[in-house]
Amino acid sequence: MNSTTTPYDSMAPAASADATTVIRCNTGFSNLELGAVWQFRELLYFLAWRDVKVRYKQTVIGAAWAILQPFMTMVVFAVVFGHFAKIPSDGVPYSVFTYTALLPWTYFSQAITRSGTSLVSDTNLIKKVYFPRLIIPLSAVASPLVDFFISFFVLLGMIAWFRIPFGWGFLAVPFFLLLAVLTALAVGLWLSALNARYRDVGHTIPFLLQFWMFASPVAYPLSVVPEKWRLLYGLNPMAGVIEGFRWALLTTERPAFRVMALSTVVVLLLLVGGIVFFKRMERNLADVV
Repeated sequence: MNSTTTPYDSMAPAASADATTVIRCNTGFSNLELGAVWQFRELLYFLAWRDVKVRYKQTVIGAAWAILQPFMTMVVFAVVFGHFAKIPSDGVPYSVFTYTALLPWTYFSQAITRSGTSLVSDTNLIKKVYFPRLIIPLSAVASPLVDFFISFFVLLGMIAWFRIPFGWGFLAVPFFLLLAVLTALAVGLWLSALNARYRDVGHTIPFLLQFWMFASPVAYPLSVVPEKWRLLYGLNPMAGVIEGFRWALLTTERPAFRVMALSTVVVLLLLVGGIVFFKRMERNLADVV
């Protein structure tokens, strides 16, 4: 008898198909998926630009707010700390001395405020489509750079007005700007991941920034800190950023290289730990936001 073959016989799996496919979660640094951030770089750009447009939408003076905030704070500091308290300013006018510090600090505070609550603010986006969640706090850290560059031109005008000469340290400004961005990103990763699970964190961010500002050499120079405490003071990552900006732009006589180096190491440790912690929290992110 001739055997007939049914259509189902041709679809039957081969007898040798005994192999088992095992799906494992990536471990180690491969689990960080940093390359995926580069693949979604266009989304990073659009999210950052969205934040900038929302910030200045339907405003009267627009981008001038980027100048007013550090400028008015400089006026208050110059009157209270420079004129009344007579706080030293390392041989440069106190107004430009404190404005140079307010530039990286204003950027840092804005980046922390936005990135710390960014995951909760973009809940709908997280639940709808897949993309590296790291892009959300990263875009929140990138958008305040627009305000920084606008205010930076004002600082250059003040330096020219007071006839402060530039030194070779001016070439280090991009490095200290990068250090400020990495500091904001490192702290923002920790706060955003924690705020997604514990909403109290979002309420503590304004208090944290207020305390952090007075713990940083914004209104006073590092020289008022006793020598024996300066290395401990360098554990504050913003201390190295601010002193770096002052040294690079105002050519201060005694650059605190040890404080800058220690702050850089602290920033790198915070950044690596923040990325690892963020990726671990990301597994259950859609369930808690």
